[in-house]
Amino acid sequence: MPQFRYQARNAAGALLEGTMEAASAAMVADQLLGSGSAPVRIDEEAGKSAGKVSLNWQFGGRRIEPEDLILFCRQMYSLTKAGVPLLRALRGMTESACKPIMAETLLAVLDDLESGHDLSSALRRHSKVFPPLLVNMIQVGESSGRLDDSFNEVATYLIREKQTADQIKAALRYPSFVLVAISIAIAIITLFVIPAFEKLFKSQGAQLPLPTRIILGISNFAVSWWWAILIALVAGFFAWRAWIRTEQGALIWDRFKLRLPVVGSIIHRAILVRFARGFSMGYGAGVPLIQSLALTSQAVGNSYVQQRLGELRRGVEHGDTLTRSAAASEMFTPLVLQMLAVGEETGAVDTMLLEVGDFYEREIEYDISRLSSAIEPILIVVIGAMVLVLALGVFLPMWNMASVMRGG
Repeated sequence: MPQFRYQARNAAGALLEGTMEAASAAMVADQLLGSGSAPVRIDEEAGKSAGKVSLNWQFGGRRIEPEDLILFCRQMYSLTKAGVPLLRALRGMTESACKPIMAETLLAVLDDLESGHDLSSALRRHSKVFPPLLVNMIQVGESSGRLDDSFNEVATYLIREKQTADQIKAALRYPSFVLVAISIAIAIITLFVIPAFEKLFKSQGAQLPLPTRIILGISNFAVSWWWAILIALVAGFFAWRAWIRTEQGALIWDRFKLRLPVVGSIIHRAILVRFARGFSMGYGAGVPLIQSLALTSQAVGNSYVQQRLGELRRGVEHGDTLTRSAAASEMFTPLVLQMLAVGEETGAVDTMLLEVGDFYEREIEYDISRLSSAIEPILIVVIGAMVLVLALGVFLPMWNMASVMRGG
């Protein structure tokens, strides 16, 4: 059995050093934690680092999904509520992590904790994995001694976020499929069917009608310059991606998304639900008003709304009431503003904003349930335009051909 040299700090903060025989560094850490000491460093006597624990990376994956964060928060809630020491809980989660990036991140968090950082500071160093709202809620939990409640609230918040996003995706799935199918049909007819009419008409000495000649010109251009079109599309895509990553580009793009027909209002209200729930969660846990507004405005996920909510925060900083600042932001409905006014009068702003979140959430659920029927008129117009193109491109030549055959 290998020998390990360790450094640990006891409950009084004194540094302890020694050696221990164990099967792995994880078992050394468990024994130290069980004796009330926090391990700082564990090395194998032979010189090989045993601080890194072997990981269970069965499923791979380099991208953190909302499900991963929900699972992390749920597990941390259960472990901290059961009284498991923080280092031991994180080490156990590291060993059972299903994604390499999550395991690597948790190992780095463990290193930071062993170096003397608190949990929120350690999580904040990995902003690509842990969003600002999660980190700040953990900080609130550490300050108030309610770390388990903070993990539970963040998990509930993330679950609601995911449910809303999944509902919107499900509602848009059918219209997207129809548009893609019609587009493929038009492409096939343009590239293969209409060129056949050209040969037939030339053999009969007839001329194709103008709409068909236009479509045929587009078809010939696409066949001859497909490589240039492909390069232009790829270059345009990457240019667009680079543009929306700029501050101005992100602002314009996020504003455009809010103005989309039918879907834009749902996206807008979903963002405000995120803001209302996040603010209520932070402010209700004791975070100061200005700081709660700043933190939650950064976590809404939309640059345009973030800018407007920043104006709301600055209005409050300058001494204006929350209700008047919210009205000036032009982000909230009169009913919501009335609820905010009541919250300010009664000193229950967090409760009122939670009601705002519930109100918007009910509206979103209703709108999503009728989203397909709301999109149907737009879809009919789009499909009608596509069918008109097909009729002009295909049926007109057939009618002209019939006239040529009768004239012959």
